Amino acid sequence: MKKTALITGIIGQDGPYLAKMLLEKDYKVYGLIRRYTNPNFSNLDYLGIADKIEYVSGDMTDENSLTNIIKNVNPNEVYNLAAQSFVGASWDQAKLTTEINALGVLYLLNAIKNFTPNAKFYQASTSEMFGNSHKAGIQTEETPFHPRSPYAIAKLYAYWMTINFKESYGMFCANGILFNHESPIRGIEFVTRKITDGVARIKLGLANEIRLGNLDSKRDWGFAGDYVEAMWLMLQQEKPDNYIVSTGETHSIRDFLDIAFKHAGINDWKKYVKLDPRFKRPAELFTLQGKSDKARKKLGWKPKVKFEELVKMMMDADMERLIKK
Repeated sequence: MKKTALITGIIGQDGPYLAKMLLEKDYKVYGLIRRYTNPNFSNLDYLGIADKIEYVSGDMTDENSLTNIIKNVNPNEVYNLAAQSFVGASWDQAKLTTEINALGVLYLLNAIKNFTPNAKFYQASTSEMFGNSHKAGIQTEETPFHPRSPYAIAKLYAYWMTINFKESYGMFCANGILFNHESPIRGIEFVTRKITDGVARIKLGLANEIRLGNLDSKRDWGFAGDYVEAMWLMLQQEKPDNYIVSTGETHSIRDFLDIAFKHAGINDWKKYVKLDPRFKRPAELFTLQGKSDKARKKLGWKPKVKFEELVKMMMDADMERLIKK
């Protein structure tokens, strides 16, 4: 009998990559889409799987809709990838971010506890919860949290709620503390995709500048297609646990710009990049670097795509998109 998985956030970045992998493993995949909207299936179309998923209508802020979905789908595995995921926007939409990223997880966990208590639950946690704790060195599962945005604070609530349901009710609940991960279907509002799309436009004569915030921020960037494998592996273990998923390497925005522009055949990017204070956060987060030894040892997981390959992959995809227009 086929395993059944419910994925929230199915039309984002990670949802399509996870769905593709699960379909290849012969899962029946359900994807949560919000009511009263015209969902954009372009990311699923990009991976060629939009017509292979069964969609269910609901909303992370509506507890009744989540309860009905869990009752009707009766999933073996639930992957909660839904979120207001743009950190910058969380300052302007703190209440909405909290309702989706924090309370939505509580609603989902309650529904699972009451109707499918044997289902395995994966919560998409984030390295943003660590904030500027890099002062203590590279982040591990034991590093203290110091969230620096409404997004990170809401995610930290969900992280601890996931642990509490595991410990209080004996449920299989795992947190994946994922560091930054990108892909050709990353949202255009994120700095990495903003850069690759912008460089492609400059190369094709469609733009003459990219406006960015802090160029010295450093992140531990990996490929989303690699990271969804770690999500699945977490739910295949005998016991639930929390794992950091990262490459262990950091690169700055300047490094990203160097590779993207050079791949487009432009050696000097400085005349094309303009600093814009609008894109600086109220509480700036400078460096994130994760130690994923636990995931590598216990899950047998490791990242496959290197940083330079990732940037070039995203550049090629954006060039191809714009040429086709």
